[in-house]
Amino acid sequence: MANLVNLESVSKSYGVRPLLDAVSLGVGEGDRIGVVGLNGGGKTTLLEVLAGIEPADSGRVSRTRDLRMAVVTQRTDLPPGGTVRNAVLDPLGFNAEHEWAADARVRAVLDGIGISALGLDAPLDRMSGGERRRVALAAALVQDLDLVILDEPTNHLDIEGVRWLADHLLARRTALVVVTHDRWFLDTVCSRTWEVQNGRVEQYEGGYADWVFARAERSRLAETLEEKRRNLAAKELAWLRRGAPARTSKPRYRIEAAEALIANVPPPRDSVELMAFAKRRLGKTVIELEDASLSVPGRQLLDHVTWRIGPGDRIGLVGVNGSGKTTLLRLLAGETEPETGKRIQGQTVRLGYLSQELADLPGELRVLEAVEEVARRVTLGKQELSASQLAEKFGFPANRQWTPVSDLSGGERRRLQLSRLLMAEPNVLLLDEPTNDLDIDTLQQLEDLLDSWPGTLVVVSHDRYLVERVCDEVYALFGDGRAKHLPGGIDEYLSRRSTMAGPVAVAPAPKAAKPKSNAADQRAAGKELARLERTLDKLTKKEAELHAALAEAATDPDRLLELDAQLRDLVKEKDEVEERWLEIADSAE
Repeated sequence: MANLVNLESVSKSYGVRPLLDAVSLGVGEGDRIGVVGLNGGGKTTLLEVLAGIEPADSGRVSRTRDLRMAVVTQRTDLPPGGTVRNAVLDPLGFNAEHEWAADARVRAVLDGIGISALGLDAPLDRMSGGERRRVALAAALVQDLDLVILDEPTNHLDIEGVRWLADHLLARRTALVVVTHDRWFLDTVCSRTWEVQNGRVEQYEGGYADWVFARAERSRLAETLEEKRRNLAAKELAWLRRGAPARTSKPRYRIEAAEALIANVPPPRDSVELMAFAKRRLGKTVIELEDASLSVPGRQLLDHVTWRIGPGDRIGLVGVNGSGKTTLLRLLAGETEPETGKRIQGQTVRLGYLSQELADLPGELRVLEAVEEVARRVTLGKQELSASQLAEKFGFPANRQWTPVSDLSGGERRRLQLSRLLMAEPNVLLLDEPTNDLDIDTLQQLEDLLDSWPGTLVVVSHDRYLVERVCDEVYALFGDGRAKHLPGGIDEYLSRRSTMAGPVAVAPAPKAAKPKSNAADQRAAGKELARLERTLDKLTKKEAELHAALAEAATDPDRLLELDAQLRDLVKEKDEVEERWLEIADSAE
């Protein structure tokens, strides 16, 4: 397979800090590569060097002749004074409406990213930053490409849009290099992972889950080597003090790789214990809406809704962009009053509200001083942390804690905002898109804190991974004036949305009665069901064999990764067969 882009010993620095240090790598045809690493660690720089936006300080960047490439970074420009049509359709050479309307890819992109809802004649100059990013993404995806390079493409997409983008990229043969902190997207789309760290780029096979496993294994091996080094030093010291030691037989050391990786991992959160603790801190009443109504321009967001959020509830709130999630969160926070009914807040509630806007931060202080201004120590569940320790969890190591707040980037200010919010020890947290501008390492720290946090939690987020990990319940806004509880979680939300039309769905029309199948159809369906059942039996048997092979390969990390990939492919195939079985069984009724 030919490489489309090659980097040979490429270095790139800004000031005295090297972001890329003699990096050599290549992007091959059909590669789908996810780029991860700390904020400010060089991910965007790597993309810009790959794309030719920024020149390398040294080394060589080569691209195949006539490479068809599109790049969407956080600095992508759109034509000034233009419209959506000018940016997306005009470069394709379409002169008439029917020409682009007949192109399935163009139609799918315009609908999938929500461009149709914006309007083709909408002026770009009046759009928000998020809308302009979606237009730039659409302008790239409508093209016939060999390589597409994307920097945080999911930032301004809702959960539904993220799933559409993943499906779209998987269906194309285009090579992909993408920087994203969306773990679900990484795991679904990417077949390789690059980690940018300290000027180097480490390469791994597989998506997010494979990268986490490989990084944990690398860390374990490093700890083993360090332990061996310390043991050797102790033995050397003993020899110097006592003379040459007597011969001893070397003990045999065997480690079960998979068990070693999870040996020190704490158990999942104890929901019963956290709920009991939350009730002691909060009492029975937390936040309640009684007969509440609330409107947004052109739509009734809540229509005489009663919703009681209790102690220890952990709720994820989802809906398409523009469905009113932020407005509802502001109502829960007490920043907006309901038009009818009332909002009730418990006497013992200490509310912490993280909005999407960056709060005013004390620019004259340094990072640690800004955190200590709230408190010097905090207790989060069973953890007691100093201001410095909490700041370090949010990506401020000791040498960055004395940085003036006025010098922080947008992502760093977001992390400082989170640190100050938690230092106040709220017992109710309302978080609006808390993952914006956070890298994966910081996300893991945030999830670790929230996982054991003993209070009430309401999260609005397009990050499916975060919602599924830290929330126990999912509520959705479908545009019908209700906050609908979904026992099936995000999968149920996506399933319901797939049956609805438009950016904010209306109640679906009643389904027409299914025509009864004739005898011939029923016989054909019966044969197909029998065939699918045999296939399921074979897949189930194969799945059991793979689980047994995984247990036997516990000491071989490479074999573990290979078998794990096979197992994931098999489970996906089995799910598809089961869905087909259910579909045929339903139609045969």
